[in-house]
Amino acid sequence: MVATVLKLRYRALFNTLARRPWQLVGFIFGALWGLGILASVTAGIISLSIFGSLDAAAGVSILGGSALILGWVVAPIVATGMDTSIDARRLAPFPFTRRQTMLALAGTGITGIPGVVTTLVALISVILWLRWPLAALAGIPAALIGVAICVVASRLVGELSGGMGGNRRGRELIGTIVLVVIMLSGPLITGILALLDGGTGSLGDRFGAAAAVLPWTPLGAAWGVAPALAAGEGVLALARVAIALATLAVLGWAWSRAVDRSTSAPPRQSSRQVAAGKLGLFGVMPTGGVGATWARSLNAWLRDPRYLRQLLVVPIFPILFAFIGGVDGFGFAASPVLVAFMLAIGGYADISYDGTAYATVLATGIRGRDDRLGRLLGAASLGIPLVVIVSIVSCVLSGDAGRLALVLGASLGVLLVGYGVSAVTSAMIIAPVAAPGDSPFKSVPGQTFVSGLLVFVVWAVIGVLSLPVLVIAVTGMVQGPAGWGLATLAVGLIVGCGAAVLGVFLGGRTFDRSGPELFDRIRSLPTT
Repeated sequence: MVATVLKLRYRALFNTLARRPWQLVGFIFGALWGLGILASVTAGIISLSIFGSLDAAAGVSILGGSALILGWVVAPIVATGMDTSIDARRLAPFPFTRRQTMLALAGTGITGIPGVVTTLVALISVILWLRWPLAALAGIPAALIGVAICVVASRLVGELSGGMGGNRRGRELIGTIVLVVIMLSGPLITGILALLDGGTGSLGDRFGAAAAVLPWTPLGAAWGVAPALAAGEGVLALARVAIALATLAVLGWAWSRAVDRSTSAPPRQSSRQVAAGKLGLFGVMPTGGVGATWARSLNAWLRDPRYLRQLLVVPIFPILFAFIGGVDGFGFAASPVLVAFMLAIGGYADISYDGTAYATVLATGIRGRDDRLGRLLGAASLGIPLVVIVSIVSCVLSGDAGRLALVLGASLGVLLVGYGVSAVTSAMIIAPVAAPGDSPFKSVPGQTFVSGLLVFVVWAVIGVLSLPVLVIAVTGMVQGPAGWGLATLAVGLIVGCGAAVLGVFLGGRTFDRSGPELFDRIRSLPTT
């Protein structure tokens, strides 16, 4: 049964690639990327095995293996998402045992491009220990245990982020919590490395301290077995084997429970009745097309996790730069501008998030400029206060409150320019997006290499249009905020508001002209 599932999975993959040429291009790029990584890692391992010391080989094995496990959990966020063409809920209607379901899911994970590359890299790493035959012999099963931890941990996170088959709100909540924890993992790890050596050592000292600690954690236990044997520490090697096997057992047990929940508990639909006269934001906002769209857009930003996840970047950048360079570094000072760049892109394909519900927007006969303005106001109702708060907090914590006007001008200018650009692009671009309630780790059906590049194209347009205010802001950062702060704030507001007004006008005309065509393109998007 498991073999049949894998055959069907890859037959469906090949049929999809045959029908969608750009998706085939993305697949080929992924395969070439994997081969490149494999070749470079192999060359490095061979060189280290010949010329490197035992300590160097141990550090590379432990740190690289630990990063590999973290990568399997984090990569679905920064790449295309976890492949869920085969998952527990899809297999639930078939007469599979829980063990068969888990084997099928593990098989799909380990036989994909990341799984094949990971397995080969793990086995090739045994070359490091050829000078120590016993360590090399034990390194093979230890590496396979490490690969198994990668796959099981990734699948477990995927099930948790999907809410284990519960109602949509539960899936969204769990998925968002898991996403927040993983996004904060970078600053946390950086802080832990700094604590390991008291914050006074060099980067090499911190890596050395991490290599000494990680083998006693679930991340590095499997990768610390061979180094211990090479150093003649048999007892330590046995202890690390025990930690690695216990980690795999706990992850497997948790994943088994999650799979059982996914396959035995059907998705529940939550319903909520609105009391008469209680219209929420619709009863507060002005009447008419702008007010209704404003209320609907703000509702989405407050309640739809697909929008809320975009707001998670607000604390991420300041925290990250505070850990890396301290609160007096340039990165922390510039973090409000980076936050503005991230928030500015939130609505670049706004209509795509409507899905087929966009038909109700067309049915109302709303004018394009009213729709564009309402969506812009909905995003700005949260985006502008958040950028202002981050700017104030960053200036206060850095002890340079005199820089506030300069930072505010640059941040608000970029944000408003982004809103203006998004008002145009969202009336032009229909891109595959996650469905409501989908896991943040799930790959989006129909997403191609080209559609992924559209985000960077829009960012480039925002950057070019924001150049006047950014140039003045950088000049002020170099020469001091005196005199440049108010100039940056004035130019930022003028350029930003001008871009927003122009974007609403141009986007509204595009909306009026191509509204029905946009709906046809939405209907043509793949849904499975």
